[in-house]
Amino acid sequence: MGFPEIRPRRLRTTPSMRRLVAETEVPPRSLVLPMFVREGATEPTPILSMPGVVQHSLDSLRKAVVEAAEAGVGGLMLFAIPREKDAVGSGATDPDGILNVAIREVVSEVGEASVVMADLCLDEFTDHGHCGVLTPDGRVDNDATLERYADMAVAQAQAGVHMVAPSGMMDGQIGVIRAALDRAGRTDVSTMAYAVKYASAFFGPFRDAVESSLEGDRRTYQQDPANATESLREVALDVAEGADIVIVKPALGYLDVVRRVKDAVDIPVAAYNVSGEYSMLEAAAAQGWIDRERAILEALTSIRRAGADIVLTYWAVEAARLLR
Repeated sequence: MGFPEIRPRRLRTTPSMRRLVAETEVPPRSLVLPMFVREGATEPTPILSMPGVVQHSLDSLRKAVVEAAEAGVGGLMLFAIPREKDAVGSGATDPDGILNVAIREVVSEVGEASVVMADLCLDEFTDHGHCGVLTPDGRVDNDATLERYADMAVAQAQAGVHMVAPSGMMDGQIGVIRAALDRAGRTDVSTMAYAVKYASAFFGPFRDAVESSLEGDRRTYQQDPANATESLREVALDVAEGADIVIVKPALGYLDVVRRVKDAVDIPVAAYNVSGEYSMLEAAAAQGWIDRERAILEALTSIRRAGADIVLTYWAVEAARLLR
């Protein structure tokens, strides 16, 4: 036909051939399952804006983490919904607060079979819903918040957490947390830094999941979606302060940022496939507009292909089973 016999299609002929030459994998060990636990709950409560995701009771959480570990999921990220909130998020540092209790329960169930992580932020615990403490005129006080983060990190370490995940986007948070952990003799507890976290509309369902009390927005501390180069500065600061892993959040709308971050650092890069991304796909699948399982795996593959070593996703257990 007048063209050389170079036929890329030869490497697409069969499933086994495509598997042999696949450039990107999504191993179950690279997946982290975000989980919600509600204080006082006696049974799991469905989250209406996130079909298939629940607020766990402590009993259902214990069962779910064992299931995730048995599926080969690499990590478990814990978020908690307390009964009571106050201006400084006291429940976050209470040894008997729901998050610290949940950490102890999960570690007792899975041991080292999966990495037990916990969100380190005040937004679930404050009555105003911001990620830090406020000044009298209502602004988030960066440095006063760092003191609370340091105490929260030590409380989580004492509960047995393997990795803390500071998500508040306060300047200097990694350095302060690392120093607090080291002073407490917990040099073994690692940090997963939310170095790149955008003020995204795709966080909406998550706020339902944690029953957020937020009034206003978080644009003075989370990043502007228009900016990418700024992310590299944020990442460099967190790495210099001792971060062990950095996260980009959200994932699917920011694959270009994932790639730039991966190229810029020599530590693992995570990306959070957030609630809005999850819910959009689930909604489309429920309408019969897309093939749900194929779309899940394609979305996760795209995040890995962009450069993420670790993917936080609400599909972690299901995807791990599909991949096996």
